[in-house]
Amino acid sequence: MADEALSAGVVARRLGVAVTTLRTWHQRYGLGPSEHVPGHHRRYTPADLARLEIMRRLTAEGVSPAEAARWARQAPDAVPVEAASTARTRVAAARDGGGTTIPVGRAGPAARGLARAAMRLDSVAISDAIARALAADGVVTTWDGLLRPVLAGIGERHAATAGLIEVEHLVSRCVSEAFATVARSHPATGSPRILLSCADEEQHSLPLEALAAALAEAGVAYRMLGARVPVAALIEAIRRTGPAAVVVWSHTRATADPAQLTALFAAPRRPLLVLAAGPGWRADLLPAGVVRPVDLAEAVSLAVAVRDSLDQATPD
Repeated sequence: MADEALSAGVVARRLGVAVTTLRTWHQRYGLGPSEHVPGHHRRYTPADLARLEIMRRLTAEGVSPAEAARWARQAPDAVPVEAASTARTRVAAARDGGGTTIPVGRAGPAARGLARAAMRLDSVAISDAIARALAADGVVTTWDGLLRPVLAGIGERHAATAGLIEVEHLVSRCVSEAFATVARSHPATGSPRILLSCADEEQHSLPLEALAAALAEAGVAYRMLGARVPVAALIEAIRRTGPAAVVVWSHTRATADPAQLTALFAAPRRPLLVLAAGPGWRADLLPAGVVRPVDLAEAVSLAVAVRDSLDQATPD
C-alpha cells in the first residue's frame, strides 16, 4: 500500500483543487490522509482519494461541504464515479428541487429558487426571476434581498471547491442584462451629474451596474465608465464632463489605493462629492472629504441629494 500512497500535492493536482482546500476538508470534515509511515508525512491512499473525489464532485454540483463529506465518509472503498453518482441520486431524492444548491443564508424562497436555476445553468429561469423581482421590488431591494445572497453563495462555494466559474459567469451576464434593461426603461432627463467608475485594475463591475440601475430608477442621470479605469483616464473624464459626484468602486484591498481618490481632488473641475464604494476601501485610510457609503441604498441617497441640491441652486 505504501507505494500507492500519494502526497497532498499529487492529490490536489488529480482533483483540480488547491492544497489548502485539502487541508480544509481534512480539518473540518475529517477527510485526510490515512497512510502513515513513521518519520514521514501522512500520505493519501486510493481509498482516501476516492472519498475526496466524491467530495469534489458533490460540492461542485451544489451539495453543501458538510453533507458531501458525510456521503464521502460513508463510502470509504467505493469507486469515485459510482459513489458520487449514488450520493447525488440519494441527495436528490432526499431534497425537493434536486438537492442542495448555492447557500443563500437567510434569504427567502426567491433567492433559493434563483440559486437552483443558477446551478441548472437555466438562463431563462434566472432572467425571469430577476425581472420579476425588479418589477415588484425595485433595484435596491432586489440587489440586497435576492442577488447579493446568491452571488455571495456562488463566491463561497467557489472558495471551497474552486468550481462554479461557469455559474458565476452566467448569473453575472443575466444580472447585467437585467440592469441594462432597467436603465433603458428609465431614461433620465438633464445632463449626467454622477460619474461611475471602477478603481484602477478593478474588474468586478456588477455592483456598480446595480448602482447605475438604481440611479436610473430614481431619475438621476449618470455616466458609467465601467471596469479597470486608470486614474489618469478618470481625471480626464472629470475634466471633460465636470460631474458633481464621482463614485469609485473597489471590490478588493488590492485595487483600493487611496492615492486614486486623493488625485481626484486635484483634478480640474473638482467634484463636489467623492464616494469610495465597495468592501475594498478601508475607512481609516480614506482621504479627508471622501464618503464611504455603507450600502447601495445609501449610495443612491447621496447621489439623489447631490442632484437635488444642484437643482435647487440652479432653478429653471
